[in-house]
Amino acid sequence: MNNTDAEAVAVVTTGGTIDKAYFDALSQFQFGESVISRLLSVAQVTRAYRVIEVLRKDSLELTDADRSVLRETIAALPERRVVVTHGTDTMTQSASALATIKDKIIVFTGALAPARFAESDAPFNLGMAFAAVQCLTTGVYIAMNGQVFAAGHVRKDRSNARFVSTD
Repeated sequence: MNNTDAEAVAVVTTGGTIDKAYFDALSQFQFGESVISRLLSVAQVTRAYRVIEVLRKDSLELTDADRSVLRETIAALPERRVVVTHGTDTMTQSASALATIKDKIIVFTGALAPARFAESDAPFNLGMAFAAVQCLTTGVYIAMNGQVFAAGHVRKDRSNARFVSTD
């Protein structure tokens, strides 16, 4: 944790594109150490936070058991404000799996390009989620593409590489 505060933000990492590393054009991606702490440090975040790594998986590989572990981990956290970094392909499914957690503000975010890439959306999305978790009321949300959506009212539009409201 960067400092102590009863209203600290927990940042739970699960893998996904935001944390992928590619070594060359022919290599498969790998998940190394999460870049989330570094991104928050570079952004000079002064709000108390701690990063909790739960998984290192592509979201297409997440199982119901993984979502159960994620749910149990978040439900047990002392922090009321939680940002979850997650792959975008199944982010909406995981957000729905956490919908019954009470008395927490949970904001999912991710990236369409790895944070290690120069032109990644990761820093913006993480910053937006970090701000949103401090302003929203209890519930589960997704912060992507400059918008905040209530979980259950959003889908990934793969053809246009963005999240859109289903309302």
